Amino acid sequence: MNHADHVSLLKPAIPFPTPNQTWADIGAGEGAFTLALADLLGPEASVIAVDRDARALIRADHAVATAFPRTSHKYLVADFEQPLPLIELDGLVCANSLHFVARQRQVEVVVRLAGYLKPGGTFLVVEYDADSGNTWVPNPFSARAWPALAEAAGLVNARALARVPSRFLGAIYSASAQRPRG
Repeated sequence: MNHADHVSLLKPAIPFPTPNQTWADIGAGEGAFTLALADLLGPEASVIAVDRDARALIRADHAVATAFPRTSHKYLVADFEQPLPLIELDGLVCANSLHFVARQRQVEVVVRLAGYLKPGGTFLVVEYDADSGNTWVPNPFSARAWPALAEAAGLVNARALARVPSRFLGAIYSASAQRPRG
């Protein structure tokens, strides 16, 4: 996958960004989807990359600063399975990160992460479209499984958004849901 693929997976959830939005990339790694968020949200946005690998976040910081110098970006070295010091977010992306969470804890982790969203905020996932994994992707959930996971976590309006082929497990999809407004 390349930058255009990353953007195409996120764009349906962010078709018309508004100024001053704050989004987080949860499990950001080296920042491929952090870059896509910065590209889609524009220079008036703020993007927070969260990962427990400080070296990966340093590379992500450099990539975003180089490609999108006017976009505010911050980095948080933390394990997203634990409580995070985040403000109310307009949206968050979990791109290929939730499949590292044990299946029996996925709802719990999604509930905690959704709690960082403002009412109406967008919870966006990018995941391999499979319900069984392997050593490298231990606990994926398919686009068909996302609505039930989102509903169990108290999110609403779950829907699949986009899909790109992948030589690894066949395809990667994006899907979203929202934190209820009230």
